[in-house]
Amino acid sequence: MDFDDTAALLVIDVQQGFDDPYWGDRDNPDAEANIARLVQAWADAARPIVLVRHDSREPGSPLRPGSPGNALKPVVADAPHDLFVTKHVNSAFYGEPDLKAWLDERGIRQLVVCGIQTNQCVETTARMGGNLGYDVVLPIDATHTFDMAGPGGLRLTAVELARATAVNLDGGGFARVVATDDVLAG
Repeated sequence: MDFDDTAALLVIDVQQGFDDPYWGDRDNPDAEANIARLVQAWADAARPIVLVRHDSREPGSPLRPGSPGNALKPVVADAPHDLFVTKHVNSAFYGEPDLKAWLDERGIRQLVVCGIQTNQCVETTARMGGNLGYDVVLPIDATHTFDMAGPGGLRLTAVELARATAVNLDGGGFARVVATDDVLAG
């Protein structure tokens, strides 16, 4: 992988509330360790880091502002960062402050996206980044998600959802889906 000095790391919703049993079974127990490795590499290289937090508006959500679960997990809570975005929808591009404007003002064209949930806010942010013309890379092992129910009793495991995200993003041309080691080797 070849990254320029302005390649930004977007760390999506790495919040304590995702440790709540409310979410159910998760995949990838190594996600936080891989996120920490990416944050450290980006900090060491003095590349831009963007932290994103989901401020849920749903009553009872572990991610609602004012609840302990809204806080960032220790793995990123004290991470150096250049921008802090808050949002209440899936895409970091619909947060405050304006992520796209911030990236464009700095001439940033490459994004590495990691965080929680693989098939929700991470995938949505990566898709939008690809649609907006950014070169998006998603280290899938620096994300995790949870089992999810759909229509008609359909249920997919977290592993199945992560695989679907990989296919959607890479197969759909939105992002290159790789491993954390691939990114760090660049």
